[in-house]
Amino acid sequence: MTIKEFSRSVKDMTASLKPFAMKLTKDAEEANDLLQETMLKAFINREKFAEGTNLKAWLYTIMKNTFITNYQRLVRRNTFIDTTDNLHYINSSSSITQNLAFSAFALEDIQRAIDSLDEAYRVPFVMHFRGFKYHEIADKLRIPIGTVKNRIHIARKELKEKLSVYATNVN
Repeated sequence: MTIKEFSRSVKDMTASLKPFAMKLTKDAEEANDLLQETMLKAFINREKFAEGTNLKAWLYTIMKNTFITNYQRLVRRNTFIDTTDNLHYINSSSSITQNLAFSAFALEDIQRAIDSLDEAYRVPFVMHFRGFKYHEIADKLRIPIGTVKNRIHIARKELKEKLSVYATNVN
């Protein structure tokens, strides 16, 4: 394939590549830049194109790989390494401060709901919540293990009912 034929074929593909560029970038200017960069790479690497193969697929692959490379470069540029002992990677471009008032209200409601449980249900539930095993609770409270399981089950059921305003749609 001559350079002129290659150029004409690539130019003819431009219209079909534009929607793919928009799908990747979600921005018209970035899509145009990606399309231009793809065409440039195609012309620079035209000797790597095997005649008789799918030119459109080759161009789509160049575009996709260019987009991925640009995205990775952007992420690397916006990330720095915290050199403290725990070595976290922190994305510096998105610092978010959240209002914790909702959490505080929820914790107060949860504590109030637990405190309102009958002591026979509250004590085993709190012990289980703190990490005690059923048999340890049974030994400590000197009640059968089945009773412990039943009381924890009832406590959970009551708490679920009392805190139903915090329920989300879970299937």
